[in-house]
Amino acid sequence: MKKIEAIIKPFKLDEVKEALHAVGLQGMTVLEAKGFGRQRGHTELYRGAEYIVDFLPKLKIEVVVSDAQLEAAVGAITKSAHTGKIGDGKIFVSEITEVIRIRTGETGDQAI
Repeated sequence: MKKIEAIIKPFKLDEVKEALHAVGLQGMTVLEAKGFGRQRGHTELYRGAEYIVDFLPKLKIEVVVSDAQLEAAVGAITKSAHTGKIGDGKIFVSEITEVIRIRTGETGDQAI
């Protein structure tokens, strides 16, 4: 099993959700986040004063998938979150050793 963590632009959430649903994934966790990468934020003008915005609004999506679903899920996220502009985000994949569904006690792939 693998855990996919994707940092995306907020307005891409619906597209990513639909793309993951289309490849057969049912659940996801979405967290509001702020951060910056290479773009280092930007400056904005408000009432004549210039402000530096270092932390940009992002969303972090977490999905746990079976090894067989990994490639399709990463492809779906990559394609649906892509704008071609700086700040599109990142995808991190890590190993999950165990999953337990609290309600039923199911473990492993059945608990996903």
